Amino acid sequence: MDRFSFLNAAHLQFFDELYQQYLENPDIIEPSWRAFFQGFDFANEYADCSPVERVKVIEKAVEQTADLSHIIKEFRVIELINAYRQRGHLFTETNPVRARRKYSPTLDIENFGLDASDLDKPFEAARELGLSGPAPLRRIIQHLKNVYCRSIGVEFMYIRDVERRKWIIDRLNVNENIPNFTPDQKKYILTKLTEAVGFEAFLNTKFVGQKRFSIEGAESLIPALDMAINHGAELGVREVVMGMAHRGRLNVLSNIFGKTQRDIFSEFEGKEYEDEDFDGDVKYHLGYSTLKVLDDSTQIRLTLSPNPSHLEAVNAVVEGIARARIDYNHYGNVSAVLPILIHGDAAIAAQGIVYEVVQMETLDGYKTGGTIHFVINNQVGFTTNYLDARSSTYCTDVAKVILAPVFHVNGDDTEAVVHVAKFAIEYRQRFLRDIFIDLLCYRKYGHNEGDEPRFTQPLLYKIIAKHPNPRDIYMKKLKEEGLVDEDFLKKVDADFKAILEMRYDESKKIEKNRITPFLQEDWEGFRKATLEDFHTSPETGVSREKLLKIAKALTTLPADKKFFNKVVRLVEDRRKMIEERNALDWGMGELMAYGSLLIEGIPVRISGEDVERGTFSHRHAIILVEDSEEEIVQLNHIEPGQARFEIYNSLLSEYGVLGFEYGYALARPNHLVIWEAQFGDFANGAQIIIDQFISAAEDKWAVQNGLVLYLPHGYEGQGAEHSSARLERFLQLCAQLNMIVCNLTTPAQLFHMLRRQFAWPFRKPVVLMSPKSLLRHPRATSTLEELESGRFQEVIDDLLIEDKAAVTKLVFVTGKFYYELLEERETEKHFDTALVRIEQLYPLPTKKIEEIIASYPNAKKIVWAQEEPSNMGAHWYMKMKFPVKDLLVVSPNASASPASGSHQAAIALQKRTIKKVFSI
Repeated sequence: MDRFSFLNAAHLQFFDELYQQYLENPDIIEPSWRAFFQGFDFANEYADCSPVERVKVIEKAVEQTADLSHIIKEFRVIELINAYRQRGHLFTETNPVRARRKYSPTLDIENFGLDASDLDKPFEAARELGLSGPAPLRRIIQHLKNVYCRSIGVEFMYIRDVERRKWIIDRLNVNENIPNFTPDQKKYILTKLTEAVGFEAFLNTKFVGQKRFSIEGAESLIPALDMAINHGAELGVREVVMGMAHRGRLNVLSNIFGKTQRDIFSEFEGKEYEDEDFDGDVKYHLGYSTLKVLDDSTQIRLTLSPNPSHLEAVNAVVEGIARARIDYNHYGNVSAVLPILIHGDAAIAAQGIVYEVVQMETLDGYKTGGTIHFVINNQVGFTTNYLDARSSTYCTDVAKVILAPVFHVNGDDTEAVVHVAKFAIEYRQRFLRDIFIDLLCYRKYGHNEGDEPRFTQPLLYKIIAKHPNPRDIYMKKLKEEGLVDEDFLKKVDADFKAILEMRYDESKKIEKNRITPFLQEDWEGFRKATLEDFHTSPETGVSREKLLKIAKALTTLPADKKFFNKVVRLVEDRRKMIEERNALDWGMGELMAYGSLLIEGIPVRISGEDVERGTFSHRHAIILVEDSEEEIVQLNHIEPGQARFEIYNSLLSEYGVLGFEYGYALARPNHLVIWEAQFGDFANGAQIIIDQFISAAEDKWAVQNGLVLYLPHGYEGQGAEHSSARLERFLQLCAQLNMIVCNLTTPAQLFHMLRRQFAWPFRKPVVLMSPKSLLRHPRATSTLEELESGRFQEVIDDLLIEDKAAVTKLVFVTGKFYYELLEERETEKHFDTALVRIEQLYPLPTKKIEEIIASYPNAKKIVWAQEEPSNMGAHWYMKMKFPVKDLLVVSPNASASPASGSHQAAIALQKRTIKKVFSI
């Protein structure tokens, strides 16, 4: 069998195709192959065989063939072709300023059992390359080098989908993967390059020494993006949502989005903003939205998401915005919305958020129909050489996680870059999958224009200092082709510079800057919140008729389907809550809130780990049919015409999923969007989204967001990692009415809090310390009457105190700790102590707190009680914000860890803290 060891799947495919050609027309087949097929009756033994059996048939045929040498060499040529497809990217001319690293074995023909004597022999394997018939090995090699080893390297053979892989192969074979643009297209590409280069040169002249994070060295990105957008519009794209870091951002804003240079120049002046309460952000972090009219009058909406300096953090936000636009602005048509992410080489290789986001590619709750990823590969990260920045061969190797094709392209070969961008949008629109473009380029300056790169890369920057920019290289090429002359080039330069000078003069007349618009159409009619808005919450009750209609849906299962017995009992218990006990538990109150919004036309979206059932098995928003696992979503069957309820168990991610939901809510102000952590402790895995987006975005970028975070919080002896949602960290972030922080005690409070989000003429993120033990606490229930009327109560006075004059101690508390204190008070008869619940910690309802304190004339001690250690929870926040200066605080001692790992120790500490509240 050794003589047949060369046979594999690739050979089998080639053999199949050649045999079919032989059957159709034997005369077009190379003579040795024709003799091979004629010498054995394949019709009887080859048809309808399995792949393994087919190999055996081929082996038998080979045994009976007198001259094997040419046939074996045919298979060796097939091996050579496959090697170019699999490894050709390692031997490309893609690096504009460095020599490629050396890899072995090479693609020399000797490594495939071929030699110089074979170069002029014809091989049928040429048909594999799209050639019309047999071709000499020399021609085959030339074709392979042109396709796989020039300015473009391609990684794709790991793709398991045969259709996608074949489409890529066929597409690459067209014109041997060599760009083929018309003279007018080439002139247009040169014009876009001129704009890219001219814009940076102008900034460098007018704003010497200022940071701008220029695109210089990667200017070919501009015509590539222009191609992706314009050709995408021809293929059905009507909206592009883009995310990128600071490198080249101003150039993209000017030359792709059409943001007027006047405003960009004015931002360089560092002027104050029109809104005095608005702090703003640096110019290369700002977002922008616009409606662009293309040459054929097609309108395409372009959105660039604002982003922080935290590289790649914006990726998830962009995908969330894109998904929201797909779901509601384009009725689920994923082809109409194109997400584009522009990465840096060091960041895409090292930031974990990239992995989290690409894993969303085909997930039902998060897919966006494929993203085009551009990587501005400067081959250096700040001062770190690429060899120190990753272990993988390429910065884009994360693409292989989802089997996405990767194109490595020389940034100096602008036509190749634009050619690849055209390929990428065609691939995305056809297969609705991700694709990566690794733009190998360089960074003309250091990390910013004031940084000295020769401290850390002296040899590289000697090369860069002498290296012509992509525009000069392309200009020379077109001059040699006779397409442009000096007069044309001078006119292009002069026209663009004249525009920049005019915009510069206009910028001088601007006295104060204003924030650039972002998703402004979606946010028309909303205003900024004021302190007065938080004095009293708006009415949020729902009529009894509507409540009963919602309850009917939540207590009904299809009669013709079989359900797990526990599910049947759960639904029956919901019915009893409504019809018999008039006592709704937390899960029922939550679902009633969603239902009330749905029938008012407000869609609801929830995602997070295990949210469909709920970590603590309290929600059961999706119920499975026992024998088929069909999903029943009761909330989608309340009444005809209602809004849609969606809930998705997420991938095991906090950072990526929270960022996605933030983006979704950013694009959908009239949509309840909720992210739930499995335990509140895990929210710190998404701290960058919390710090840079949720808490600060309105002040930095003038964007509101109504995202709600459920963070299970409470000390029940579950250990250090399942007790605290780190309330103290959120309170530390609170300022300028930037968000709402709550810790609630009843289902009715949750009901009204969620509805309040849409009763306000503005949007605020809500951070809820959601309960665990209260989900089933017998006293944490609410009546239908409490949902039917009223509003959210920021503070709940002690309604069980009959004689306020008898109270000598007033204890303020939040969350489930209230019920433990209440039980202790009733057991030990501490009726001289009143327990007041602060349900909203920020904005702190100071005026109402003062009114409550004044209503207890003999309360000598005012206490803040908490179950968290004294260096955590709301202790220091209350010391700073509470309207009483001599506030006493009862809490466990400061601790490095949120809670004890010992259940018994935790319970004992809780009991001591409770006792201390009443003994202080």
